[in-house]
Amino acid sequence: MRAVVQRVSSARVSVDGETMGEIGRGLCVLLAASRTDGEAEVEWMAEKIAGLRIFEDDQGKMNLSLADVGGSVLAVSQFTLYGDCRKGRRPSFIAAGEPGEANRLYESFKKAVAARGIPVESGVFQAHMLVEIANDGPVTLILEKESGCGDSRSG
Repeated sequence: MRAVVQRVSSARVSVDGETMGEIGRGLCVLLAASRTDGEAEVEWMAEKIAGLRIFEDDQGKMNLSLADVGGSVLAVSQFTLYGDCRKGRRPSFIAAGEPGEANRLYESFKKAVAARGIPVESGVFQAHMLVEIANDGPVTLILEKESGCGDSRSG
């Protein structure tokens, strides 16, 4: 499972001009599931994102989490995070999860984050979406939990 996490002062996602999800201060999470991901990866990702200390405290240090600042998550499915561009000019998406299972994991991720007391808004799975963000900092992180592994690249 991969995520691009952006600290935002605001973010929203719309489909055909209609707002589907909108947040103020928080994290915009672009999320993709691989073919081999399951609930373990979902739980790891939800716990990691809910606990990331990337909001500034009174001394300007990144020391606070979403819960500490009363922030929200805007979750947006994005299978293109598994685009492999190593060969040729056209990305291969062979590692991306099958749509049915990827959607189930996406929905499970949203529930797992909400279960940790974080408000969650979202886009529409497999829709053509317009995502608008005000990246605060800018702060952008890439998180990955490889299925079947005891650890991940991002710790």
